[in-house]
Amino acid sequence: MDERGESVNIGPFRFSMRELSGAMGDFGTLLPLAVGYISVCGLNPAGLLVMVGLANILTGLVFRLPIPIEPMKVIAAVAIAQSWEPSMIYAAGFSMGVVWLAASATRVMDRVAVFTPEPVVRGIQVALGVLLAVQAVEMVAGAWLLGAVCIGIILLLRKNPYAPAAVVLIGLGIGIMFLRGQLGGIGFAGPSLPPLTAFRPIQVWESMLGAGFAQIPLTATNAIIVTAAMIKGYWPQREVGVNQLSLSTGIMNLVPPFLGGMPMCHGAGGLAGQYYFGARTGGANLIEGTIEVALGILLATSIANLFALFPGPIIGAMMLLVGIQLVGFGRKFGSGRDLIPLAATVAVSLIANMAFGFAAGVLVHYGIGRLARGR
Repeated sequence: MDERGESVNIGPFRFSMRELSGAMGDFGTLLPLAVGYISVCGLNPAGLLVMVGLANILTGLVFRLPIPIEPMKVIAAVAIAQSWEPSMIYAAGFSMGVVWLAASATRVMDRVAVFTPEPVVRGIQVALGVLLAVQAVEMVAGAWLLGAVCIGIILLLRKNPYAPAAVVLIGLGIGIMFLRGQLGGIGFAGPSLPPLTAFRPIQVWESMLGAGFAQIPLTATNAIIVTAAMIKGYWPQREVGVNQLSLSTGIMNLVPPFLGGMPMCHGAGGLAGQYYFGARTGGANLIEGTIEVALGILLATSIANLFALFPGPIIGAMMLLVGIQLVGFGRKFGSGRDLIPLAATVAVSLIANMAFGFAAGVLVHYGIGRLARGR
């Protein structure tokens, strides 16, 4: 740490308690899906965590910004619900790598981003915030006192450079697990390295039919278009284009399927969480990635239990305030013509999904514009 006790700067990277706190800001997305992949589908914990950790490290080094790495949610939800075998999940990741490398090569997302109106982008953010808040309330239900304490800690310590909120909350969660006697089965049983994995070629097509085609529009909207817009809003001097995020998404899904990794992408919710809890540089990605690699190698045999037993209300409290922040992005369009496509985007996203919400918002926006020109 420097003389102010706040951080150590190495080039464009900052390493501090707040960067560590920001690194933990999107754990609410990773933990439950990682548990499902490991416990239900039988993915190797070392492969899953080491691959997501390396993806975080490389993303931080390349972009020098806290751009999150998250599980692809549609594929994860379907795979866990249907108890996919690991090879099917690896095939799904590989297919997504091919899809997004092709999207980058053709620059198709650049063209999609050009005709995407800002109210629709904001509408996706608001819808994501509502969905996070609803999920957060479900996680806090039954332990409202703990949830309220956690919210108070976040509001009090979120900007504290010495004891930032997310670090305190993770420590609180581990302390609660210790008091409950839930840490006894967690230990080091020797280093575990990612295994060599494979899949059958036919499973690439089967995984696309099962979840891949449904995942593509969600990745396009939430993980690429909206994430690029949020990066521009948070760091106006550092533009990261949609084509760069498409390329990154493609690359991060080509190698991990052969080393036990899950399908991965970026995400607007994760970015909002990391920023909210203090991440400002790629140092947050390096910190998070190092933690994930260490957990995968050292605690692979017991990591699923550790994740599953972590108190849900703590993660719920973190997600709730991030969701509220995302909802706040809609305040710019409090009235006027732009409010209509924003409202359409939010409504359809909540009723159906974000891909349909995106399409509805775009149609309403250009429909209103055409009617106005006709008058």
